[in-house]
Amino acid sequence: MTFRAVVLSTVLFATVVTSADAVYEDVAVPESGILSGVVRFSGTPPRLPPLAVNKNRDVCGDAKPAEALVVGADRGVKDSVILVEGVTRGKKSQGEVVIDNARCLFVPHVAAGMVGGRARVKNSDTILHNTHGFLGKPTIFNVALPNKEQMVDITKRLTKTGAVRLLCDAHPHMMGWLYVHDSPYVATTDDRGAYRIDGIPPGTYKITMWHEGFRQKGTDKDGRPVYEDPVTVTRDVTVGPRATATLDFELK
Repeated sequence: MTFRAVVLSTVLFATVVTSADAVYEDVAVPESGILSGVVRFSGTPPRLPPLAVNKNRDVCGDAKPAEALVVGADRGVKDSVILVEGVTRGKKSQGEVVIDNARCLFVPHVAAGMVGGRARVKNSDTILHNTHGFLGKPTIFNVALPNKEQMVDITKRLTKTGAVRLLCDAHPHMMGWLYVHDSPYVATTDDRGAYRIDGIPPGTYKITMWHEGFRQKGTDKDGRPVYEDPVTVTRDVTVGPRATATLDFELK
């Protein structure tokens, strides 16, 4: 569906967020639109074996489900990331990202936020967790959380965009992701594979679906499963003023 283009004549400058990769300005978007859709798995999804727990089994249990691929009702894929590319001016980032070490898992398994947006790491368990974030090979943050309900702010350490891999140095079965975008126009899919991004300035954009990858190709030195490289799919969409555009993706 194609919508007429509009020119925003009224903007209110508020905050400028900068990083090595992007510059983003908070402005009012009075004619903003919405993008929504669903990520679905094409074909029969593989069943991933559970992850064995080798430490603190009295708290963590003997095994945890592999979360690299979670397919729900109507083949909806949970924890895909949807990114609106190329937005340099728009809505203000709202809320914060909290990566919780809860029940010996990263909750959520995949989180998403933006450079300069508030982000914290939390421990909801009664045991030590050590949350280690990597952007490629370099360490972005390495946070020890020995106490229940402990919280550490990592906002200032997220200065570059991309997919940050999360590991717990104390528990090799724990794995997750934090996707850092250059604007607040990013979302993760829910249990049904659905997403919704609002406040988008009218225009035509490239929309990227990112998924961490789910086909196992080996194990690392600590016994963690190593999956294929992340999957990305990019498509174009036009978002009209005060309108909702729909864009679905398939993972296979």
